[in-house]
Amino acid sequence: MKNKNKNFDSKERATNIQTKGNNAKSLNKVNNGVFVFTKSLTVGELAKELNVNASDIIKKLFLQKKLVTINQYLDDDTIGELCLEFGYDFKKEEIINAEDFEKATIEDKEEDLEERPPVVTVMGHVDHGKTTLIDAIRNSNLVAAEVGGISQEIGAYQKTINGHKITFIDTPGHEAFSAMRSRGASVTDIVVLIVAADDGVMPQTIEAIDHAKAANAPIIVAINKMDVPGANPDRVLNQLLEHNIVTESYGGDVLSVEISAKKKQGIDELLDAILLQAEMLELKANPKRYAIGTVLEAELDKGEGPKATLLVQNGTLFNGDYVVVGTTYGKIRRMTNEYRQIMKEALPGTPCSVIGLSEVPLAGDRFMAFPTEKDAKDIAEKRRLKKVNEERAQNNGVTSLDDLYSKINEGQLTQINIVLKTDSTGSAEAVKASLEKLNNDQVKVNVIRSAAGAITESDILLASASGAIIYGFNVRPSAIIRKKAEEEKIEIRLHRIIYALIEEMQDAIKGKMKKEQVENVLGQAEVRNVFKVSKVGAIAGCMVIDGLIRNTSSCRVLRDGAIIYEGRIDSLKRFKDDAKEVKQGFECGIKIENFNDVHEGDIIEAYEKVEKE
Repeated sequence: MKNKNKNFDSKERATNIQTKGNNAKSLNKVNNGVFVFTKSLTVGELAKELNVNASDIIKKLFLQKKLVTINQYLDDDTIGELCLEFGYDFKKEEIINAEDFEKATIEDKEEDLEERPPVVTVMGHVDHGKTTLIDAIRNSNLVAAEVGGISQEIGAYQKTINGHKITFIDTPGHEAFSAMRSRGASVTDIVVLIVAADDGVMPQTIEAIDHAKAANAPIIVAINKMDVPGANPDRVLNQLLEHNIVTESYGGDVLSVEISAKKKQGIDELLDAILLQAEMLELKANPKRYAIGTVLEAELDKGEGPKATLLVQNGTLFNGDYVVVGTTYGKIRRMTNEYRQIMKEALPGTPCSVIGLSEVPLAGDRFMAFPTEKDAKDIAEKRRLKKVNEERAQNNGVTSLDDLYSKINEGQLTQINIVLKTDSTGSAEAVKASLEKLNNDQVKVNVIRSAAGAITESDILLASASGAIIYGFNVRPSAIIRKKAEEEKIEIRLHRIIYALIEEMQDAIKGKMKKEQVENVLGQAEVRNVFKVSKVGAIAGCMVIDGLIRNTSSCRVLRDGAIIYEGRIDSLKRFKDDAKEVKQGFECGIKIENFNDVHEGDIIEAYEKVEKE
């Protein structure tokens, strides 16, 4: 979308809410014979607004056997009756305080509205080719970066097709990510339902249909994998009929396109269908107001701090704007697109990645830009005070999976408390929802804390107070935190694949603990210096701060608690001599196999695999 009216200054944008805070002034007024009021009024105030004598109001109420004084407040019904008595119609309008901006209804003048890009969400079952389709459209390779071969976060991308921009949202297909798919559907204009021609309609396909219908978004069916043996598009269309998805070939109004995302076949036809559907929807927004939109994803970035992917739904977001999202606020210090290119502004329908927020917001939260930092800070603080987020600590939980089954059998356990820390808020939301679905007649899974970021001492203390197990998803505890957990006898379970985490808890609840390969952390070394050696690479000068480091160990590199690399130790030295192992309190040089991007302050964690019941 091209912004036709770029001759407005960012400071001249219309605010989305005219009144701010609890001190909002009354907007009472008479308009075309209708008295519009926003709050309770005294007799004197109503008389002034209706241009009548206060004594006349008091007299009329006296005849109704109501004794009032000039400074007495009137209820809404009485105000309405008096308006009719004096020849006015009436209307009560509620003032929306700025801290409740989610409830605000924004009305734009027709002349301010401009065409905006359609927001297209790609939805479907796991491994049906959603991300591969996005790759085919963007000529990228997002699939290669996926852990375990599945998308675990929402991605937002924009592409210009025949002079028209289209915003794409890629949602995960695994059943654990239902909440993320729901969030994707809630902000979308059009849903591309991708179904594998060889696999047909599957459980998450049906769920995606339900989300699209709930969002009242039109569906375009993309029948993928037409290049594979066993492709049967007619079977897919017949299966869709069972869920009231009637395509044009069957006399319905749902567009369908046969594609092969891998071979890049049928992509142009699909894009044409999207543009046709967008033209029918006549999507418009007002770029000349402060931005309002939704957080698609958020995380604590290793180097940049709180980072969020925003979708601007109305207005224009400028670099340097002050925004409130959830209970946090901040100034947009940098705004980039999906290619990490700097953006000065984000128009309606545009996704962007921003840094500058004071905390990591929750995915799915609404955000709004405000004129000044004081506005944003005051509103965020009011929202924080208003939010009810009590963490109930109960002492009937377990502290490890080992004693879980025995306590269930003995009737001692009715609830498993879990503290969950993940690499992003979207992952936290998905894992939490999946864990809470494991409830049965004997036991309830209660996630008492779910947040993005490294495992901290606060998490250990909460787990200790509530008898909880800590689960880390794509995050690692430091040596200090691990020792604290051992002191408090708190078990920390770590995973990188969501379905492995869910299956482990499911088996534990059912008492099906079996032998498996688990990690035994040997120790951690802190990188104090980095030496670049030609033909060798980066040598990390380290101090072993916990346990020991062996020259044959597997290892991972941690930066701000998050894993940035996993591999093996290539060589271990004490001064110039090779060493088999180096214990806590001693210095050493570590060369990691096929990895040279080590920084000062990184933690190198050595571990080995052992078999455990």
